[in-house]
Amino acid sequence: MRSGHHARSGRLAAAATAAGAVLLTGACASAGGVAGVVTVSPVATAPQTASEVIATIPAQGGVSIKGAGPSGEARVAVQRPPADVPVQVPPPKVSKYTYAFPVKGCEAKYARKLLVLPKTTIWAERGCAFIAPIDGTVDEVSGDDGWRASSDLGKDREGRFVSIIGVDGVRYLGGHLDSVTPGLAPGTKVNAGQTLGRIGNSGNAAGNATNLYFAISWKTRADVWWVRRGMVEPWDYLDAWRDGNRTFSPREEVLEMREKSGAEPACRILCTGKAATPPPETPDGGKKKKNPRPNPVPTVVHPSPPHATTGSTS
Repeated sequence: MRSGHHARSGRLAAAATAAGAVLLTGACASAGGVAGVVTVSPVATAPQTASEVIATIPAQGGVSIKGAGPSGEARVAVQRPPADVPVQVPPPKVSKYTYAFPVKGCEAKYARKLLVLPKTTIWAERGCAFIAPIDGTVDEVSGDDGWRASSDLGKDREGRFVSIIGVDGVRYLGGHLDSVTPGLAPGTKVNAGQTLGRIGNSGNAAGNATNLYFAISWKTRADVWWVRRGMVEPWDYLDAWRDGNRTFSPREEVLEMREKSGAEPACRILCTGKAATPPPETPDGGKKKKNPRPNPVPTVVHPSPPHATTGSTS
């Protein structure tokens, strides 16, 4: 009885030893771990883009998910939803008037600083259109260039020009024109955007690059010409009309300036032309006479008479 018990114990020990050897051998032979247990190798995490949102969720079922770390959590890339299309909001309406930038169909540049007078020079190619910046009525038209360098009269410095009185009560002038639109005359009704002339370099812009002399003021008599040359700085309004706020009006500023200076202020800048230079005087107080032109007596050269020839006799 005792010997049978010892025999069974020995066989069990041998079987256990053999099973352990098999398990150990399987573990060493299997690249994935214990034989009969399937594992999945981790997969390299794909590069993330700026538009991805990373969510961390626990791995389930004992299987690694893309990007899983040692803790068993996985990172899942979620695409960011597309943004809504921006809504275009129109600029606020700041007056009941509508304006247009005074140069049409061409690239235009202008100075934004005060140079002698409160006006601006809008640089553009010859022939570009000068248009009415607002609905209105033609005030003055100068189709001829009366400026002369010898006299440089202030009233002629803008050369060919057109001015209108807008429905806002403001006067707008465009000068240095190459030509004036035919048919325009004082009293002619015009609409915003209507061509009044073509850009050039008439007046005292002669010899310079083509440009538009643009000025804002108020209506006066024709002989108070210095007001039409500009009383209010125009560039803030030009900026607004060019960049989209076409209701920005100079009316209030013009009315304030007129109230401050008077409707017909005295001319203070560039009021006179060049003075004529009188002839110099002589020491005795009289006018110096011009030197008389020399009147030389012509010298007549007469031909010499032919020499007489004498013959010899033998």
